[in-house]
Parts: sequence; C-alpha cells; structure tokens
Amino acid sequence: MADASPALDRRTADTSHEALESLIGEFVLKRDDHLNAPGFEIRPDAVQDVLSTLESEAGFDHLSCVTAQEYEDRYESIYHLTSYDDRTREVSIVVPTPKDLSTSQTAEPVFRTADWHEREAYDLVGIEYEGHPDLRRILLPETWQGHPLSLDYDQDRPQIVPYTENRNPIEADSKGENDETMLINVGPHHPATHGVLHVEATLSGEQVVDLDPDLGYIHRCEEQMCQQGTYRYQIMPYPDRWDWSGAGLLNEWAYARVAEDMADIEVPEYAKLVRTMSAELSRILAHLLAVGTYALDVVGEFTATFMYAIRDREKVQSILEDLTGQRLMFNYFRLGGVVWDLPEPRGAFFEEVRDLVDHLAEALGEYHDLLTANEIIQLRTVDVGVLPPDVAKSYGVTGPVARGSGIDYDLRRDDPYGYYDELDWNVVTEDGCDNYSRLLVRLREVEESARIIEQCVDLLEDWPESDREIQANVPRTLRPEDDTEIYRAVEGAKGELGIYMRADGTDKPARFKIRGPSFSNLQALPEMAAGEYVADMIASLGSLDTIMGEVDR
Repeated sequence: MADASPALDRRTADTSHEALESLIGEFVLKRDDHLNAPGFEIRPDAVQDVLSTLESEAGFDHLSCVTAQEYEDRYESIYHLTSYDDRTREVSIVVPTPKDLSTSQTAEPVFRTADWHEREAYDLVGIEYEGHPDLRRILLPETWQGHPLSLDYDQDRPQIVPYTENRNPIEADSKGENDETMLINVGPHHPATHGVLHVEATLSGEQVVDLDPDLGYIHRCEEQMCQQGTYRYQIMPYPDRWDWSGAGLLNEWAYARVAEDMADIEVPEYAKLVRTMSAELSRILAHLLAVGTYALDVVGEFTATFMYAIRDREKVQSILEDLTGQRLMFNYFRLGGVVWDLPEPRGAFFEEVRDLVDHLAEALGEYHDLLTANEIIQLRTVDVGVLPPDVAKSYGVTGPVARGSGIDYDLRRDDPYGYYDELDWNVVTEDGCDNYSRLLVRLREVEESARIIEQCVDLLEDWPESDREIQANVPRTLRPEDDTEIYRAVEGAKGELGIYMRADGTDKPARFKIRGPSFSNLQALPEMAAGEYVADMIASLGSLDTIMGEVDR
C-alpha cells in the first residue's frame, strides 16, 4: 500500500455539516446538497470572511476550483475547498447573486489561485468580483462583446470592434525619464512556449521585473462541447484532447470517476486493475515528453535526451495501441469500466509490458546521466524558478510541480480510486522547490509508475478467466436527478484534474466545468520568474510542463 500521509501535518477538525455551520453560520443562507461534500450558500459580501475562517480554523488550505454558472433567476460562484493534508475533506461554498446585480466579493486575498479562476468566471459567464486586483478577460480579447456562457449570449453577434476601442501602440506612455524597463513579447508560438502561450514580460536589462501570461489563443470550448453530449456515449472521446502529451487515459478517468459517482455506478475489480495499469502507461507517456522537451528548453538545441525520450515513448505507445486501438486519442475507458479486455494472446502482451518495465529501469540511468548529472542542466535549474511550499499552496499548485516543492499531495493515495490502495508504491517529493526538483520528481515518478504497472501485470496474469468483468451493467441512458451537483478529481499527469457537473434531469449535463491542473500551475509562473534572467524564465516555464489544451479548455 502507498505510504501514509504525515500524521503531524494532518488537520483533524470536524467537517460535518453541523461543525462547519457552527464556524460560518452567521454568513450562511442555507445548506446546499453536493454529492461528495457539504455545501453552503453564503452572502456575496462574506466570501473572504467565510473562506479565511475555513482555511485558518478548519484546515481547508486548498482552493481546488472555482465554478461559475447562470440560472434563470441568479448567478452562482462555487468555491471547491479541500485540504493538502487530507484530500477526503471537502466543502463547497456557493455564492448566489441576483441577475440584476451580478457582483460578489473576490476570494483573491485569501487564495491567490482565485485570481485566474474568477477572471475566467467574469470572462465567460459575466460575474463581477468586487475587490479583485485585476478583473479583466483571460481567455477572450478585451474587446470581446458579451459573455459566451451567459444564457442571453447571441452567438451570431459580430465581433467587429472599432479601432478606437483598441490601444494605440504608438500612444505616449507614462514611463519616467530614468525608467530602463522594457516590455518584451514571448510568443505566441510553438514549441518554445509549450503551446500557443503569449507571455508579456517586463524586463530591467535581462532580469524579469514582472510578467503576465496571456491565454486564450487556442480556446477549445471543451466544456461547451461536453454540455452538448450525452453522459453515456458522447462525452468520453473529448478528455483525451485536453492533454495531448499522452495523458489521455488519465483524463478519461477524471470524467469516468465523476460520472460514475453521480450515477452510483460500481466498477468491477478487474476493470479497476486494467484502468490502473493503462493509466500509469499513459502517465509515463506524458512524463517522457516533459523530460525530453525540457532538454530542448534548457540546453537550447536538439539533444540525445529528446531522441531517447521519443524512443521510449514509442515503446509505450505500441503497448497502448495494442490495448486501445489508438496511439494518442485512446477513448478506451467507458462508464463502468473499459471498452474491451486485454489483447490476445495475453501472454505476449504481458511479455511486452514486462520488457518495457525492464527497459525503463536501464533507461532511467541514461536520463540521469544526460540530465540530472549534466552541468549545464544543473546551472540552469538548481536554485532557479524557486516556488516555496506556502506560495505553491496559495496558487492551488498540484502534481509534480507541488511535489517538487515538498508538498506531499497525490490523489492516488490521498483520495484513493482504482486499484492504487492495493499496490505498493511511493509518492515522490523533493524539497528543492526549484526547476531541478521538478525534473527529478518526474523522472522518479516514471520509476514508480513502472513499479505499479509491474504489480498490475502480476495480478492480471493470475486473474481467473471466469471473473474478468470489464464493465458494469450501465443503463443505456443516464438521467441523474435534476440539480444533482458533484465535483471529483483524479491525479492527472500535470496534477489535480477535476470536473464539476450539474444535472438538469436530462441525458446531458447542464454545467460541465474542467479544473485543468496546468491552469493553476501556470498562474504561479510570475512568482517563480520575478528577479530571474529572461532565459531562466523559459527554463521555469518548461519545468511546469504546461499543456495549453487544458489551460484554454
């Protein structure tokens, strides 16, 4: 079984409805029903009081996600809170505002991660957050007319903006006579910025004074497409496309978990084991790409490390192609299990997987020789891009980025699902808080994933043929009860990948919100890059392993 979380750091406060209401009762309008967490509706002017109380007195130090939605009679902002020390402790704080006054208090002074999440809510839904330090659009251009997820949005409205509404690039600015800073645009281009990311960097000489990641260049509209698809059949193909580094099976599991919990579907044990093995193969695909491209980011030229990573990814992709029929967009999970069993002959498949595990044990030594022992890599990464644990938590950072800052947080262990709690593996952490630590975490996680896969193969080989149930008996049409709400997450390749869903009694979700880990992780980049040289900023950006498809969802 995975290592237990440190007992000394674990909060033990009572998180029942009654205990939480005793803490924040003066601000509570009424209780709200969420399937996996206590929920409370609060006054829109009490957001900071409620969240700071829950953080300081109940240990809810992780603002995992902010969901915004519009009803016929109101707007809602939902703050999904949990704890880094105990992921099973959750609470949903619901902030309703009337349609004629869509303003509520910002949560940004309590949780820095609320900055981008509230900007997204303002951009797409139209909710305004009083006291927000920088309330402007984040995915759409500042000149965009309307809010695309509002109920009265006119999709046919032309987006033709008069020239006078755009900033004049030659207009005199307010720089002082002795101001030597300059603005430099990094991107949007690919692959040096890991996708179509535009970074507006303010430099003093070659040092970064400030930077602003500018998103929205490849907005995928994945949430809207999922809201137009049926739970049972039409949503599952989309998650593969949120992270095209190879992490598709992990993303499929995020949707499967939230939908299965909402519909009360019990996955067979055999299917859980197959999911666990395939998900870790998918994690290795993503980490190998992160490690290989990081060598390009830092060294600045085509290196043997990248070729080795592509070589080893090819081995993993061949196995996943045999299993799923696809090389990247797998579409292998189904609600209640997986689409089909392991390929025949099973013995040959198991042998191929074991060969991969044996090869990775040798290959990881090569990666350490080429990367972690490389003097250039060390000079560019050690004590560069420092992200202290308290700052990382404030931004809601998760995954290898958080574990590289010494935060012992992994949903596979802390909120168990699949077969993880039956296997022997370790959560990898490093205390350096820098680019080098994040690189080490990913390399060591490949090793742990290989351990998990090897144990899965041992169990699958001995599994009785008569008990190989790959899928539960799921109704042809799923129609959860009206106004059923749930937020669930899994440990994706980049961190906590969560989904909020609200049902309206039909076979399609009324609201489908994706919590992409890269979104919160990328928000911490200005903290990591401030005071560093511009070249170090590129190395820090690469250490985040950002995939823009799950940022511009």
